[in-house]
Amino acid sequence: MLEGMLIAVGTGFGLGTLPLAPGTFGSLLGLPLAWWLLRYPLAIQAFLAVLLIAVAISLCHYAALAVGGGDPSQIVADEFLLFPLAVFGLQAARNPWVMASALLLFRLFDILKPPPIHWVESWPGGLGIVADDALAALCTWVVMAGLLQLRRWQLKRTGQ
Repeated sequence: MLEGMLIAVGTGFGLGTLPLAPGTFGSLLGLPLAWWLLRYPLAIQAFLAVLLIAVAISLCHYAALAVGGGDPSQIVADEFLLFPLAVFGLQAARNPWVMASALLLFRLFDILKPPPIHWVESWPGGLGIVADDALAALCTWVVMAGLLQLRRWQLKRTGQ
């Protein structure tokens, strides 16, 4: 029973078993989670972000073991539990276009795995499964925060 629940959640309730782009479809579950987290003050977001990382490491570790070990593509809990970190504290991400842009960037970083992202995916167990997504979320956050700041400066300069 517990193993079945771990597999169900770990596979994003079946999204991870789709034959095409399981990580991208699994990441979609992170959208409402990110939207919900942005309702809270920054301190609560930080607490919940740490909690999500801890849950993701454990869940992905045990779900991956249940389906054969390693970092199987059908385990997508790392994608949907870590995506909210990509918009951490960015209230502008409550705009659907900003949130969608963050999701696209997150997937791009996770798929392409530029350094240092690819360096950490070989770490053992759940930590390795989650670490590359954590870094993809961090890279996404840096780009999104920079773009949003540039937009604020532009609007301020033009008096809008």
